[in-house]
Amino acid sequence: MVQVGLDQQVKIKNMSHYRPLPNYLTIKPSTIDGLGLFTNIDIDNNFTIGVTHVKDPRFEDGYIRTPLGAFINHSDTPNGEFYEDGDFMKVRTLTKIKSGDELIVTYQWYNPTK
Repeated sequence: MVQVGLDQQVKIKNMSHYRPLPNYLTIKPSTIDGLGLFTNIDIDNNFTIGVTHVKDPRFEDGYIRTPLGAFINHSDTPNGEFYEDGDFMKVRTLTKIKSGDELIVTYQWYNPTK
């Protein structure tokens, strides 16, 4: 049995606000592959969704993938794109995305920048 001290309980309780995805995104079955990211609201063109990868040379591909980056599917006709912002890879919209649509980007496996 693992005992958790009061200070650790406080830290855990304070993390209850953490959400791996923005409130306006949900994960559900995709017609492209497996699960995908879908929006619950209309999103304008050139809107930054969030951080998909964090640069870290200790990992095989030089990145740690966030929950947001884990469910974005590939398409040759994307409505979003990856872009670098310092040590972060982010995704933004290329077109207006309607509520209920899947967020899709063009990428090569294991390299979000190409």
